[in-house]
Amino acid sequence: MNPSNIFRGARIRFTAVTEQAAEAYAKWSEDAEYLRNLDTDYAVPRSADSFRAEIQAGSGQGGGIEFAVHTVTDDKLIGFAALHSIEWNNQAGRLSIGIGEKDCRNKGYGTEALQLLLQYAFHELNLNRVGLDVIGSNRAAIRSYEKAGFIIEGVIREGVLRDHQKVDRIYMGILRREWDKDAMD
Repeated sequence: MNPSNIFRGARIRFTAVTEQAAEAYAKWSEDAEYLRNLDTDYAVPRSADSFRAEIQAGSGQGGGIEFAVHTVTDDKLIGFAALHSIEWNNQAGRLSIGIGEKDCRNKGYGTEALQLLLQYAFHELNLNRVGLDVIGSNRAAIRSYEKAGFIIEGVIREGVLRDHQKVDRIYMGILRREWDKDAMD
């Protein structure tokens, strides 16, 4: 990662989330696979108007920061990356990443967004710790997080019910010194 450009990687870039993203977000909310890997809550489609209202209300204000993820080559909106639940006094936060465009999944965009978001968290926001939770059946995400240096810190056994199957909810975290060490290697 080039630390001089905190919003751009080799293939993706971060932008503000604008009202134009509402249509794409609504389309992604109709993709059950996307929603069910993204969140432990039940999957439900949402309208563009509901996303537009959320964006207008500035949902990222105060407790978090959200970016739209675009491809560099054609400026296509493909997902989002967010830092939330930030505790400034503890220099800690949590992250969420989603690649909504189906044809852009499993192509490394999420991994690049993860690296760019960690660079932002540790070097721009001066956080010391970033955590996340992931559904145990989302093996691709877990591999990506482990490659970035995250370690498993805890497991809520059978914490998620998917298709009548009880699945673990995995909590992972990374410290700035661990990420800096990996980034230097």
